[in-house]
Amino acid sequence: MKKVVIAIDSFKGCLSSFEAGAAVAAGVRAACPNSEVVVQPVADGGEGMQDVLIAATGGRRIALQAHAPLMELHDTYYGISGDGRTAFIEMASISGLPLVPEHRRNPMLTTTFGTGELICDALERGCRDFVIGIGGSATNDAGLGMLQALGFRFTDREG
Repeated sequence: MKKVVIAIDSFKGCLSSFEAGAAVAAGVRAACPNSEVVVQPVADGGEGMQDVLIAATGGRRIALQAHAPLMELHDTYYGISGDGRTAFIEMASISGLPLVPEHRRNPMLTTTFGTGELICDALERGCRDFVIGIGGSATNDAGLGMLQALGFRFTDREG
């Protein structure tokens, strides 16, 4: 075997794509020490997506606080590409199911407001292109919370 390419997604809540790839690479190197081993992290749009895209573009993490699905402040981050134009946002990182205790999981009471806050921050930093992974969301508000965070106002017939 001359070359082995390892492209593996994360193991939800256990290993990131980077960690899983490194573990497999260590095994391949032990079994086939003369092989060239290439690790290429991948993601399906859920957990780990933004880290893969940050690494692939030479980008950086932007840490901030935003509102989780039940509107409590939570530490989170998103990515900006190396050229500063594109934001990489995972809904799961701020609007995700793991942020809601099991006994409070009710999609009628959760919001995407925090995702909108991340988009707003990225816009203020000059991003105009967005890659948003929607996997792992704890919400079912059709993006209304996100739009509210961006300044939209929704009213009923009475205003």
